[in-house]
Amino acid sequence: MCGIVGYVGEKPVVDILLEGLSKLEYRGYDSSGIAVNCDDKIETYKAKGKLQNLRNLIEPIHGKLNKSSYGIGHIRWATHGSPNEINAHPHSCNCGKLVIVHNGIIENFKQLKEMLTNCGCEFRSQTDTETVAHLIAHKFGEYNDLKKAVSEATKQIEGTYALCVIHQDVKDTIVVTKRNAPLIIGIGENEHYVASDVPAIIQYTKKAVYLEDNQIAVLTPSTMELFDKNLNKLEPKVEILPWESMSLSKMGFKHFMLKEIHEQPDVVRNILTDKLTGCDEPIQLNEVKLTKDELKKLNRIQVVACGTSLHAAMVGKYIIESLCSIPVDVEPSSEYIYRKTVTDENTLVIGVSQSGETADTITAIRQSKARNSHILVITNRPDSTMARDADSLLPVNAGIEVSVAATKSYVAQLVSFYLLAIYIAEIQGKMDKDTLTNIKNELVILPQKIEMILAHKENIQACARMYSNSRNFIYIARGINYATALEGALKLKEISYINATGYPAGELKHGPIAMLDETLPVLSILMSGMVYDKILSNSEEAKARNAKMIALTDSDDENLKELFDFIIKVPKVQELVSPILSIVPLQLLAYYIAEFLGKDVDQPRNLAKSVTVE
Repeated sequence: MCGIVGYVGEKPVVDILLEGLSKLEYRGYDSSGIAVNCDDKIETYKAKGKLQNLRNLIEPIHGKLNKSSYGIGHIRWATHGSPNEINAHPHSCNCGKLVIVHNGIIENFKQLKEMLTNCGCEFRSQTDTETVAHLIAHKFGEYNDLKKAVSEATKQIEGTYALCVIHQDVKDTIVVTKRNAPLIIGIGENEHYVASDVPAIIQYTKKAVYLEDNQIAVLTPSTMELFDKNLNKLEPKVEILPWESMSLSKMGFKHFMLKEIHEQPDVVRNILTDKLTGCDEPIQLNEVKLTKDELKKLNRIQVVACGTSLHAAMVGKYIIESLCSIPVDVEPSSEYIYRKTVTDENTLVIGVSQSGETADTITAIRQSKARNSHILVITNRPDSTMARDADSLLPVNAGIEVSVAATKSYVAQLVSFYLLAIYIAEIQGKMDKDTLTNIKNELVILPQKIEMILAHKENIQACARMYSNSRNFIYIARGINYATALEGALKLKEISYINATGYPAGELKHGPIAMLDETLPVLSILMSGMVYDKILSNSEEAKARNAKMIALTDSDDENLKELFDFIIKVPKVQELVSPILSIVPLQLLAYYIAEFLGKDVDQPRNLAKSVTVE
């Protein structure tokens, strides 16, 4: 969850560390800190809260610290210990010579802490990370070799970690290692960078080495040496980073979230390019490595995901079962990994993750892979851990998403599920060709329809203003848009902190209807199709309990004005494809409510975009 940066070279180190941390704030922003070598002594500076607090702390001595040639930084999402200055990273040993930053969770830190306390170590924080600092320092005292100390210490650690380690007596050197947590090394001219993610270094270099589990790298300005866990030397594989720094700009929008909502028409176009070459042509998914025979033998599909990706998976289930008649199970990764895995070689397991670094989903796909299931990953990060573990890959091509609340990546995941379902259906040859052609036609014109919504946002803004003071919110839908109700409610919860809940409309009368009164808005997703009349009836039930009624609909029925207090219109769309279109006004509604309430839209409290701990 946390963000790590490191630099060794000749550039102003504090500027690089702070700028890198600013690009990683989506990973956490409870506290931050840096450690740099200054006048042959490691100086550490930490601050609670947003990164600006650290900037303010450092400003009076900024020039002096910038003369350092190396340093490490950290931005924290709190796990062990409350978010305060003492628990903020970096952490050091008792003498302060060895300093580390850490992303992950040390599962056996209590046992290690007891052992180290018995050896004379004194602990200052409540974090698991400080245990690692003392442990490596203990090993350094034994071997007088930082690389060896890191190697031996990590053999005693249980859990996940990405670590950057510096020592006052080992000049111009950073030692890094990882296990089940992301860490990359950027390569420049007489300089090296370390980061949890690409955005922190992309403005400086496009050449990088993706560290693999248990590898150890030793970085100096002029050298990068790579070793396995037993310190056998390895040859680094240098790759070109697939990103541009331009995507990290707001491009004139007030928030990244609003920018990313407006990018969705082009995101849809980008995904369809080269995959949907013509509505009468078969879908091309070259990254899917299943043979036609293997696809025809599939008797089950299992989809694992978390958060917004889980809602995309629910829509995917509906589409695949509708077009391919293959049973699809959808389960939160966090539940899946703690029960018996029952997949086999005839099961396709699909892992869905925006970042490709979601710890629970990584564990889930690895468990299934061990049972010979084919692993297909849908992710926005083709350079991620999940992508590297996959047998087949569907990159969603949404570009870097900076706002913590997922928007364009969700729409991209939805489109990817449609393409996959049509692809399988075409290979099976069971679905009516005209039906598939009609769906393709709808996908092709969806970007224009999304643009129509984005061009007429005033009605959504007015709705947001009217209901921004609500303390609770209910979203209802049926069929394929039940997941849309869940995702719309999640967006409102995430960024406005309003207690919003999505329900299947038919379940409203089985308990939740007891909550309804004149203070509670109910938003009905009323897209034309098979379940339209049923949701209309459920909306009447809510209206009879004096709830404030909002409709999201593509219907032109004038009678809706009598039932609903507010109507949000979207262009006409096929019911099967409607989740892509219907989520856009719900994203905007959440955004404008949060903006009216003065919330931190891009960095809502307690959240991190990339959840790299289980």
